[in-house]
Amino acid sequence: MSKWQVQVDREACIGTGMCAASAAAYFTLENGKSTAAQDFIEPDELVVDAAESCPMEAILVRDGDGVVIAPEV
Repeated sequence: MSKWQVQVDREACIGTGMCAASAAAYFTLENGKSTAAQDFIEPDELVVDAAESCPMEAILVRDGDGVVIAPEV
């Protein structure tokens, strides 16, 4: 299985920390904004859950083909 790409739109992020709380291995808060710990990860549903729970939809998860996995549109 190919790796997923994780991106955080730091302009859209309001720093609720929900992603860091639910998927601490993948997200950290830096200067009050979320940051992805790695740009590419092994597939993990925790990252999907974090993206889906972001109130600003600031987290984008894509599969190896570039198809958006989360958030669902």
